[in-house]
Amino acid sequence: MTAFEDLMAYQRETFALNQIAGRLGWDQETVMPRGAAPQRAEEMAAIEAVLHARRSDPRVAEWLHEARAESEAGKAQLREIQRAYDRAVKVPADLATTIARVTSSAQGTWAQARADENVGAFLPVLEEVVSLKREEGAALAQGGDIYDALVEDYEPYTTGSQIATIFDQMRPRLVALRSAVLDRPEPQSLSGGFDELDQMRLSQKLAIAFGYDLNRGRIDKAVHPFSSGSGSDVRITTRTSKSDPFNCFYSTIHEVGHAAYEQGIDPAFALSPLGRGVSMGVHESQSRIYENQLGRSRAFTGWLYGQMVEVFGDFGIEDADAFYATVNRVHNGYIRTEADEVQYNLHIMLRFDLERALMEGDLQVSDLEAAWNERFLADFGYAVDKPSNGCLQDVHWSVGLFGYFPTYSLGNVYAGCLYEALRNAVPDLDLQLAQGDTSGATDWLRLHVQRHGGLYAPREVITRASGFEPGPEPLMNYLELKFGEIYGL
Repeated sequence: MTAFEDLMAYQRETFALNQIAGRLGWDQETVMPRGAAPQRAEEMAAIEAVLHARRSDPRVAEWLHEARAESEAGKAQLREIQRAYDRAVKVPADLATTIARVTSSAQGTWAQARADENVGAFLPVLEEVVSLKREEGAALAQGGDIYDALVEDYEPYTTGSQIATIFDQMRPRLVALRSAVLDRPEPQSLSGGFDELDQMRLSQKLAIAFGYDLNRGRIDKAVHPFSSGSGSDVRITTRTSKSDPFNCFYSTIHEVGHAAYEQGIDPAFALSPLGRGVSMGVHESQSRIYENQLGRSRAFTGWLYGQMVEVFGDFGIEDADAFYATVNRVHNGYIRTEADEVQYNLHIMLRFDLERALMEGDLQVSDLEAAWNERFLADFGYAVDKPSNGCLQDVHWSVGLFGYFPTYSLGNVYAGCLYEALRNAVPDLDLQLAQGDTSGATDWLRLHVQRHGGLYAPREVITRASGFEPGPEPLMNYLELKFGEIYGL
């Protein structure tokens, strides 16, 4: 075997082990007994120790030195293996293992603190997580910016300053649109109760409508919806609320966007660096375009309205036009995952600034709740009423995902670019969506984005697909046009 073949065989085993670690995480979020948390922390630490040893194995450096590749995919494999190896060798093995153990345990502490509305119970373990992630960031940055080094895990070749520039361009238009919309009368709200089993049945129908392959996936319930896995085993979760079926339906569509990306990657890339989404920003572009530009469009909501009437009967909305406005209702709220399209990015900007300050040492963990509440009041105009609606609402910091939050808004920016190109490429898109047929859109996304996996750098993927360099202008134009029409602005 050649050095390249040896390297790829080794990578295949490493990625298979990584999938096992992911399955342990899925189990922890869905069906694991609560009392198993301490043991699971040890299990996660043990497998992370094995993975870190493999990622930083000196043989990888030797193979990389000797390996040659002629194909575009082969060269991309070597590029990504080199990038991952360079990062792995900078982080001490005991630090990587400790982070895995502490974050696994911290997840359970966060969940209990959130249920108890007790920030104080969570802050000591968060202090430990922040300290460990700052240590990791410093090891990776080697004198550079700690936060930039952590962002690299989720959005390669992107810095905190670049993200801040994009956010600064978006914020004034978002604030102006939010203010204008909230001055207008609200659309109708849903009324009555919605059986949770019926919600799950309809959510499965929606998942299939958006191309989710249930032969290679499954749908379960979790407190915080997520997608897990790649290739032939890609699982999603959703959640239900008796009074709000949209939470279930749009969480499902959102996670199907993530899952469809993983299921749509070229099978030749399976269990390799190219066999997964290239970045969380590109990943989020798929979930957000599925959920919003497609799932919340006037055409698709017209079809969904008929489905809901068939399942639930009368739920207080008189027709499909009123339903479209209800689905896209802009309203005050605390929860990021339930936020409307107009306000969602403001939630992300809040988290981005706070976590960047935590990593740079400008904000102490002990001051986080006060800083969150002060910023939320300034941005949204009303006070946080309880911790589960404030700094305890998201799981990300408990599991050490610092640098992850801004990729949600980058995903929205990318989705805006892709949607502009998609509408030009599929002129009868609305006619298809009105029949509940998303294939014109999802096939285009699979061809131009999903199948490539990690073949190209994140911004290159979007540039190739959309035909222009990504920026916030298409997203902001889409939001202003859509909500200007709904609210008569």
